[in-house]
Amino acid sequence: MVPGLVLSLREGLEAALIIGIVLGTLRKLESPELVRSVWVGTGGALVVSVILGLTLTLMGNGLQGKAEEIFEGITMLLAAGLLTWAIFWMRKQTSKRGKELSTGVESAVIRGGRWGLASLAFLAVVREGIELSLFLTAAMLSSGTSSTLTGAAVGLLLAISLGWAVYKRLIKLNLNLFFLVTGAILAVFAAGLTAYGIHELNDAGWIPAIIEPLWNIEPILPESSLLGQLMKALLGYNSAPSLTEVLGYLTYLAVIAFSLLRKPGPRLQTANGSSS
Repeated sequence: MVPGLVLSLREGLEAALIIGIVLGTLRKLESPELVRSVWVGTGGALVVSVILGLTLTLMGNGLQGKAEEIFEGITMLLAAGLLTWAIFWMRKQTSKRGKELSTGVESAVIRGGRWGLASLAFLAVVREGIELSLFLTAAMLSSGTSSTLTGAAVGLLLAISLGWAVYKRLIKLNLNLFFLVTGAILAVFAAGLTAYGIHELNDAGWIPAIIEPLWNIEPILPESSLLGQLMKALLGYNSAPSLTEVLGYLTYLAVIAFSLLRKPGPRLQTANGSSS
């Protein structure tokens, strides 16, 4: 449940902040008649994201044997790579993106293009939706469908609530701290996805296991236990991993920790415009 919650909260809040910037710009320009276009574009992005998520899930459920192992392994590694990119991309963001969105909205209003504004909202939101669809698919493969979807629902509700509160200026959200904390959690989750993906490709014969298992602590901490399930969902726990699986996990954590600690990124602004 926790991976789905954090993934949906992070991506959902980013999408909510984007919509808030667009709506805020329209409010400043006194163009409330164009708000509907924003929601049309946002709705289209949500539809595309849901279709993609369902397609990936159905593809995974429809495969068996080696094909299923290859699909799950590639999906896990792709999701881990995209998560890593998202962590570093957000770390480098400043108010530049908000200014670019505001400029795009102003241009659409000047041209009087409702479809242009709808397209702007669609393109701004659909990236978050596509990323979330892939992330949740990988989370469902590693942690189970019901718990992931429950966490995703809670995370999206929280994201919508936070986004609305920020838009209404009811709260002052420290984006730097928010993305720092969620980025650290997702980095550990991505390490688990990397290890899980390698495990699946070990089984498919695409990546050699070298030594399998490297150890076996299933009698001490079963994966089916409550603690084992929690560690599997959050940390990618495997009671009997292969050597390449362990090396992949440790290498990923070492590289991302070194990259994040080597050079601090520019400071983000708080959601109401002040520096944090």
